Amino acid sequence: MPSYQPWYHGNITRSTAENLLSKAARDGSFLIRASESIQGAYALCVLYQNCVYTYRILPNEDKKLSVQASDGVPIRTFTMLPELVEAYYSPNMGLITHLQYPVQREEEVDEDQESNNSPPQLPPRNFTADGKECETKTSEQASKSLSDTYLTRLQHMDLSILSEEHQTAIQEYFRTSISSDAERAHNGNPNLPGLKKLLMAVCKNLNSEITRILPCLELLHRAIDQQLSPGIGPYPRQVFVDSGQSISYRLEQLTQLLYSIEEKAKSSVFESVGYDGRHRNSIIPVVIFEVKQESLGISTKMFLKVDVESGKLYLKKSKDGPEEKYFVHNKILQLVKSQKMHAKLTIMAETEKEKILKKEFVFDDTKKREGFCQLLQQMKNKHSEKPEPDMITVFVGTWNMGNAGPPQNIDSWFQCKGQGKTQDDTADHIPHDLYVIGTQEDPLGEREWADTVKEVLRNITNISFKQVAIHTLWNIRIVVLAKPEHENRISHIFSDSVKTGIANTLGNKGAVGVSFMFNGTSFGFVNSHLTSGSEKKLRRNQNYTNILRFLNLGDKKLNPFDITLRFTHLFWLGDLNYRVDFPSTEAEYIVAKIKQQQYQELLNKDQLSMERKDGKVFLHFDEEEISFAPTYRFERETREKYAYTKAKATGTKYNLPSWCDRVLRKSYPLVHVVCQAYGCTNDIMTSDHSPVFASFEVGVSSQFVSKHDPNSASQGGIQIMNCVAILSTKSKTKFFLEFHSSCLEKTMKTLEGENAEQSNGSIKVWFGNQVELTPIISDPEYLLDQHILICVKSTDCDESYGEACIALRAAQFCYREFQVTLTHHGEKTGSLSGGIQLRTSEGKPTEKLYDFIKIEKDDSVPLKGKAGDSRSSFTQAHDISNPNYMGVSFKSGNSIDKGWSYSIPPRNQPNAGQGGKDPKKARSPTGKPGSTGEDEKASEMFDNPLYGSMGKAHNRAKDQDHPPIDHLQVTESHFAPSKAADGDPDRPPVPVPRNRSYTCSENKPQPPAPVNLTVAAHKKPVVPSRSEAGMAHSRPPLPAKSRPEPPISKTRDYRDNSELPSKHRLPARPGQPHKDMHPDGPKTGRPLN
Repeated sequence: MPSYQPWYHGNITRSTAENLLSKAARDGSFLIRASESIQGAYALCVLYQNCVYTYRILPNEDKKLSVQASDGVPIRTFTMLPELVEAYYSPNMGLITHLQYPVQREEEVDEDQESNNSPPQLPPRNFTADGKECETKTSEQASKSLSDTYLTRLQHMDLSILSEEHQTAIQEYFRTSISSDAERAHNGNPNLPGLKKLLMAVCKNLNSEITRILPCLELLHRAIDQQLSPGIGPYPRQVFVDSGQSISYRLEQLTQLLYSIEEKAKSSVFESVGYDGRHRNSIIPVVIFEVKQESLGISTKMFLKVDVESGKLYLKKSKDGPEEKYFVHNKILQLVKSQKMHAKLTIMAETEKEKILKKEFVFDDTKKREGFCQLLQQMKNKHSEKPEPDMITVFVGTWNMGNAGPPQNIDSWFQCKGQGKTQDDTADHIPHDLYVIGTQEDPLGEREWADTVKEVLRNITNISFKQVAIHTLWNIRIVVLAKPEHENRISHIFSDSVKTGIANTLGNKGAVGVSFMFNGTSFGFVNSHLTSGSEKKLRRNQNYTNILRFLNLGDKKLNPFDITLRFTHLFWLGDLNYRVDFPSTEAEYIVAKIKQQQYQELLNKDQLSMERKDGKVFLHFDEEEISFAPTYRFERETREKYAYTKAKATGTKYNLPSWCDRVLRKSYPLVHVVCQAYGCTNDIMTSDHSPVFASFEVGVSSQFVSKHDPNSASQGGIQIMNCVAILSTKSKTKFFLEFHSSCLEKTMKTLEGENAEQSNGSIKVWFGNQVELTPIISDPEYLLDQHILICVKSTDCDESYGEACIALRAAQFCYREFQVTLTHHGEKTGSLSGGIQLRTSEGKPTEKLYDFIKIEKDDSVPLKGKAGDSRSSFTQAHDISNPNYMGVSFKSGNSIDKGWSYSIPPRNQPNAGQGGKDPKKARSPTGKPGSTGEDEKASEMFDNPLYGSMGKAHNRAKDQDHPPIDHLQVTESHFAPSKAADGDPDRPPVPVPRNRSYTCSENKPQPPAPVNLTVAAHKKPVVPSRSEAGMAHSRPPLPAKSRPEPPISKTRDYRDNSELPSKHRLPARPGQPHKDMHPDGPKTGRPLN
């Protein structure tokens, strides 16, 4: 806008506009905001009869503006917005009512700029920014004032260090030339000839020196460049000899050339000595764990030796004893963590006779057990025959450096050592696949800091990490590094920044972000430094919203979605500056609680946790449980004392100890992500903040290449049906659904929905029966890792009123009903419910590395049976699952509402998941969906199919005529009774996949309840409750699976039986027989049996 207009509100959100108009409460109230869907367009919002009507104001090719009004009304164009608004004060202009009362914009109070938070270098001050009175001055007066200002500044500077020639040149420029440059800038000309002439004069000798040096550097560069072969031909003409180029450009070329020479020289030298940045003998040293093994009630000390490089796990009776018994990596089938005893671990391995051997060990503590699991997972990954990884580890660190350089040793930060949830010493040398480092108040240059981090990681891991991206906004910086072998797996790299400082124009506060694709998985990382001050919580919330809206990362085709839905995994880190909400008089009480390590009372008053609980910021994000001391504000060079007072000109300011530095995450539903560490360091003390670290285990998908002939494979389909949206809006418009996904051939839209106003002021929209989406690949290996993004849009402005995400994995075996929370710009805007059904080609998903480790949910019944025979009470009293794969953490920490749930399908629905050869047989439910109110049965979590018999139940139903044995009966209150049960009592029950629920670790084990396989249809199963409010506080006991012997033999689950069926057995490496003994192992060894 050329001048201030009270009715123009800029980039406010649609919901904010609706709230402002509702407060006005007068027909004809209006405001204009920027359009959310079209850049350069506007939205005219008018209130009439308590409803908001929105009209788009679009610019044409001549930059003239027009309003999209009712049909039959002639289109009028206007040069400026004020002219348009003035015209529509008249009635009968095509609007619902003529404009009458402009709604004033709310003034935003800016934060005070802190003296210790100044940017590294402020750009030259604009001469029109000193006050509004400058606007009334003539250009000549402004130029004269500008000249006088700079000449006055020179008088207060020591010019004796300059040569007389340079002094004269600078004074002459400020006296005469700067006025003409200012005049040209005022007229829109970006060229400043006076300044260019000054720089040429001052850098005259430097320019000639560059001309002399550049040819020498380029010659050296060519000699070192490994891409060129000897005798390449005559030396080409120099490209840098043009002295007419700007001195800054030539200096940049020189700097880049020097950097390139340095990198190529290092590469050449390392290559010549056979050094590839890794340790030539072993990256991860051999580690020995002391454990206890119970046999017949007698506890025996044992030693487990993990050799990651050779791929062996040795079982020894003494630390220095013989290495006779061992398992090879491909014979170790599964690790099962006990939930009742957090230091207990069960190892499932295959013996020489292809039987399942089960060994139970108790470690010294949980941390040792976690370290052992990480090492074995690293071993499996290192020796895997898969061409692409399906799981990686990500380190995320944030540190407000306090404008001070780092100390000499910062290893503990990258090794996750210190307070909180930390890693065991045995994991010190396990490198992460990705390192993401965010800093605030960082005084170093980009290259200096990146080199520092690379050197630290090289010393810890013996790997030279590759720089993926680096982005800086003033003192806010993010660096992303990756293992060299991942360099070609990372693509579509984007970076961006958003300023949220004073008036949202200064970069002393704001955010920087980086996004990229890792094979088929999208990642986003945001490092932010939000407004400081205990009392400025609302300003911090607004900072978050602005970053969410304007940080431009990820796939540009996902324009309706903000960054919280653009990525499979989004990590948000930084100095968020949320404080502990206590009065300043309680400072000593807070410090006393910290010394006693009693954090819970303080965390209950943590502003970020309270704002998240109220749904105001970081909606549906997760944060691991905080078990470390507040990271701010320390006295520098010590971590023993908090400096919570600060003397300022206005008086004493209190900075109470707070958890300012945080790491949060948000992932798509039903993907694997586990937080392995979250804490802060103790020994890095150069700043008043302590560095914070977090380590994550993250599932990734590969760039899929189908093994089947696309011409012969059956075409898959995704059916989404019976969608009903509840929207919290006062807008009077029609809506439609839009579906986005990388697995779809194109974006799909529905027809307009049917609106019905609700008594609470919301709108209920029904979108018809069914939408058929066509995936580009029908293989289940590919489709089950995909997600569908759904956007509810208005027909009048094509603007989004809410977005959500649905996981296709939810419909792997049958039709599923879903309910998801709709959000827009970080706010909850409603809900969407419906059903999803998936039809795929033939195929079976492969096992994932993250399914190697499971959680044993209930070990209340003691195990019986011989060690070599797993036919015991193991299956009857225990339930094994991978809860992280299902989107629920083993220890959820500060996890709040996830925003999605999936319900059990009706009993009479077919299992129309994968393998549907005949699409016509894949029946779908019809009609409107049932109630989505509070009385509706909420969702049930289902088990990981890759190891559970749920997957085998489905396969047996497909391959055999008899039904699966394992399944839970479905309630009849919501679903139609089974025809088989009603019509023929001798007929087996309808195949229904077994569904299990995850029980959190805090819950006490429940006694098993047997399930009758031939129960009548009115029998109700025990189903745990799950709703938008998250996991229920009290859960009923889980039913156990009774296993009567079937009349016909069936495929067995290796967790339940002593024999491992061949189709589930891990394949041997090429040329290697199926036995425990490694072909290259010592001859003295003997296999375990």
